[in-house]
Amino acid sequence: MDVIRPRLSTLKGGAVAFLLPLLAACGGPSGSMRKQVNAKLAARDFPGAEAMTVAAKEGSYGRKNQVLYYLDLGAIQHDAGKHKESDLSLDKAERRMEELYTKSVTRAAGTLMLNDNTTEYAGERFERALVNVYRALNYVFLNDIEDALVEVRKLSRLLQEYADVYGAKSTAYKDDAFAQFIASLLYEDDGKPDDARIAREKSRRAYELYVKAYGMPAPRLEPVGSRPGAGELVFLHYNGVAPRKVSKTFFIAWREALTALDATKDDEAESGQARRAVAAGLTAGKSVAVAFPDYVQDPYAIAGSAVEAAGVSAPTELAEDVSAIARKDLEERLGVIRARAIARATTKFIIAKAASDAMAKKYGKNSWQTMLTQAGSAVASVATEIADTRAWATLPAQFRVARLYLPPGTHDVTVTYTGPTGAHLSNQTFKGVTIRKGRRTYLRDRTAL
Repeated sequence: MDVIRPRLSTLKGGAVAFLLPLLAACGGPSGSMRKQVNAKLAARDFPGAEAMTVAAKEGSYGRKNQVLYYLDLGAIQHDAGKHKESDLSLDKAERRMEELYTKSVTRAAGTLMLNDNTTEYAGERFERALVNVYRALNYVFLNDIEDALVEVRKLSRLLQEYADVYGAKSTAYKDDAFAQFIASLLYEDDGKPDDARIAREKSRRAYELYVKAYGMPAPRLEPVGSRPGAGELVFLHYNGVAPRKVSKTFFIAWREALTALDATKDDEAESGQARRAVAAGLTAGKSVAVAFPDYVQDPYAIAGSAVEAAGVSAPTELAEDVSAIARKDLEERLGVIRARAIARATTKFIIAKAASDAMAKKYGKNSWQTMLTQAGSAVASVATEIADTRAWATLPAQFRVARLYLPPGTHDVTVTYTGPTGAHLSNQTFKGVTIRKGRRTYLRDRTAL
């Protein structure tokens, strides 16, 4: 995106007209569409959810949200068992995410004039990691362990990058315990015990951090049942709906805005620009409208699950609280987001004031032209101050795991889904699941009720 830098001395009454067309900046699919897709996921109507998403590619998603489109589509295709199609979609998302992250500096600068929705969506840190988890699992369900391990190695490099970059200053997302756990299983499946041990140790350490960062108890994730001569069933329960982002608008006094900037450690150049804008606004003695994103977790009925086959049963354990990770990750970055939002809002105020002053000079302070410009500027300033509410919406709220040692052979596997009080809600039976001696079989189900 080209960064527009208007000169205040040349701004006339057209400043408001300059801002208003930019309201068309696309923030991704509407809340109504999200609800409809979630309803189809809850009904296990995966073809319907896929069709609705594909139909919205050019409209609701648009050019700036192609990463978001392929993320949403890829997860739905994975849920539908269309693993090759899912991998192709997630590959497109991953490639573009990598390109956009290399342009992060110019990307940040381009958001100053309007709002973060004007930039191309590049994904959150945890979303980037989960892309590789999904792709690895796609290959697992395609019985392609070699390509699954390619995704595991890419994931390991990404998580190491997070550790290097965020380790000293991040208390939240800098490693993914669930991803490391999946990696440990796949390394074992490929006969690489040393790599498996390293990944499992990383998973254990990451879960210790999860307790503090997200309030999530560390799971054991050990198999249940007798081992001699057995095979293993790994059941993955993708549960709930992803938290959604909302935009919250606050009116902040100029001096409070300056204090907020002083409390942040944003990019030096951008902070300087923001402070100059605030300093210019201090003389006005008014407030500025600032929008910040926040996550809201919509309720879902299913809170737990248990797996039974061949007389062996085990409850699933919470292995990844996606909702908690998303909220904490956003909370950790809110200082930087706040500084950028203040910079945008104050710059828009200066543009609007310049337009108003120009009209007052030409037609008089109390003329209808001046008052109309002032009113239009105020509306445009608030209307364009919208937080970036885009997020990978087809993710589950949580990943749950159960592991069972089972005798070799073909078994019917029954999963029981329960509510918050443990009350039985529903069952799902998978017929003819093959268990092989000394081997792992992976099974998954998606619930969004």
